[in-house]
Amino acid sequence: MKYYVSSKAKRSGDGSKKYPFKTISEAAAIAVAGDKVIVSPGIYREYINPANGGTSDVDRIVYKSTEKGKAVITGAEIVKNWKNYSGDVWVVRISNGLFGDYNPYKEIIHGDWYFSNKKVHTGEVYLNGKSFYEVCTIEEVKNPEFYDQSWDRENTLYKWYTEQDGDYTVIYANFQGHNPNKENVEINVRRNCFFPKETGKDYITVSGFTIKQAATQWAPPTAFQDGMIGPHWSKGWIIEDCIIHDSKCSGISLGKHYQPDNNNKWSTQYVKDGTQNERDIICQSYHEGWTKDQVGSHIIRRCEIFDCGQTGIVGHLGCVFCLIEDNHIYQINNKQDLFGAEIAGIKLHAPIDTIFRRNHIHHCSRGIWLDWQAQGTRITQSLFHDNVPAEGVEITNAFSVGEDIFVEVAHGPTLIDNNIMLSECAARISTQGVALVHNLIAGSFTYVGVGTDNGGSKLPTPRYTPYHVPHDTKIAGFMTFLHGDMRFYNNIFIQQPVGQYLKDVDASGTPTGSKMDSINYDVGTFVYDGYPTHDEYFARFSKDKVIEFGSDKYYSHLPVYTGGNAYFNGAKVYEKEEDYTVSDEKIKLELVQEDGKYIIKTNVYDFIEDKDYPFISTEVLGMAFEPEQKFENPDGSQIIFDEDFYGDHRSAQTIPGPFVESEQSYIVKEN
Repeated sequence: MKYYVSSKAKRSGDGSKKYPFKTISEAAAIAVAGDKVIVSPGIYREYINPANGGTSDVDRIVYKSTEKGKAVITGAEIVKNWKNYSGDVWVVRISNGLFGDYNPYKEIIHGDWYFSNKKVHTGEVYLNGKSFYEVCTIEEVKNPEFYDQSWDRENTLYKWYTEQDGDYTVIYANFQGHNPNKENVEINVRRNCFFPKETGKDYITVSGFTIKQAATQWAPPTAFQDGMIGPHWSKGWIIEDCIIHDSKCSGISLGKHYQPDNNNKWSTQYVKDGTQNERDIICQSYHEGWTKDQVGSHIIRRCEIFDCGQTGIVGHLGCVFCLIEDNHIYQINNKQDLFGAEIAGIKLHAPIDTIFRRNHIHHCSRGIWLDWQAQGTRITQSLFHDNVPAEGVEITNAFSVGEDIFVEVAHGPTLIDNNIMLSECAARISTQGVALVHNLIAGSFTYVGVGTDNGGSKLPTPRYTPYHVPHDTKIAGFMTFLHGDMRFYNNIFIQQPVGQYLKDVDASGTPTGSKMDSINYDVGTFVYDGYPTHDEYFARFSKDKVIEFGSDKYYSHLPVYTGGNAYFNGAKVYEKEEDYTVSDEKIKLELVQEDGKYIIKTNVYDFIEDKDYPFISTEVLGMAFEPEQKFENPDGSQIIFDEDFYGDHRSAQTIPGPFVESEQSYIVKEN
């Protein structure tokens, strides 16, 4: 059955092509497996709660915009009855009946791992689609000051403040000379745009919509995770060709489900540490049906995601066995008005067997953050750049400086291959069991060997996290972190100049250290100096070494494996690395935009040494130490790294880096 929807219909019909429904919600209330909902261009100011799901991948419910991006689902409403309050400040009174049982101007952002003491609501004010900055007093609206922590400083004078007056919400906003009654001014009203209230609405496709401006709540791994759109603990969704922007917190949510007995327990009861709550939740979720048959296996592809406050994509447990490909994600948390440990372009906990490929992620306060249980996870053929603050942005804490990829407290195997990583910090590695293969890396590795405990000052506070039966959600065990178990093969490392604003400098401008503890800006594998090789590590376990090394051998750093890496512009080599090349030639590396294309211009391949480089495969990489699982495909088949960044074939005589052809420039993205 096909149902048709048009916001321009004079009145709602029966859903036929001649007499379409006026709202998507009408179709969502009756569509069943195999049905298609065809939506014409228009603005749909509604919350869509699909009543049913499909029954299989070939018998799904499809919601499709007839023109990409032209059917707009928004959580906002237009507000026109503004009155001038003082100068550029205007005020409006809104009846609370508009909001139903969820008033975004009463709802304060809160939750586990949210660390800001500033009162910020889930509501928002927009002028011609651009969001304002909330402040705590009317005086700050009347006398706005630049907010130097924002990545968009010039727009930070647009301020707003809210208060309650009986049955009314009152909003004051500084429009910087604009008349809000003559412009397009909107406010967040609804919490979600397309999100089932009930779990288990499987096999739904959402294709070609613009989804924007919802009052989503903070989404930690230990609470129900909000998103403007998401499957809500279901299986087999496809979200494709959508434009998703201006969620107060998260754009797409892939999980988790609501557990009333364990929801933000850390920040409300204070007794158990957040890490212990998360372990409890993982075990509880498994007993409640966290299996491949019931949850995950979603696809997010060809979406443009931007201007969200917390994440473009978030997920915990519900993000297993997913494919996230060909997405453009940018400007996430650029306002810097939210502060906590769950912020990134993509932030997933437990992305078991989840594949990220051909994504373009830039100008996010952190690119991809894989936290806990990144087992069987792969990031490949993707472009990362500018995922650190620009010069002039005020850096105040360890969350102010991000990186392209952050892998935290996971046991692997985590595979990062054929990527271009150009931010000053390429990867934060507070983890083990990672392989980096055939990447172009022009940023540093940070937090190596640290960041895996809970920061106790007097007592040890290690974090024990789970690892799983390969390609399954079944828990095989828990363990803390020894660090190492790292593999670096056929990567190109290029030291790039680092903006001095990122470092402390003396009177002469000479760098004296990092502004942030444990952040390093020097490129290369040297951060693993002191770690053993494979032979050194496993020699400790021979029969004649048992007494010499004692029990300490079980708690020392795991080995590092290397081969075929090339180092330029002073990038530094791991002290025990043998099969590598270093060049003194000055390497040029530049990412430019020309005619809508991102182009890398470099002469690095002019100076790649002509020699035999190792051809890498699953068998070469071996097994991640703790789960004893190979770096392999989700179906258990081997990976032979015979495709480059473009998918072009590598010959038997391979070279380092993500490209098989030696050129002066590479078109790496066409937008």
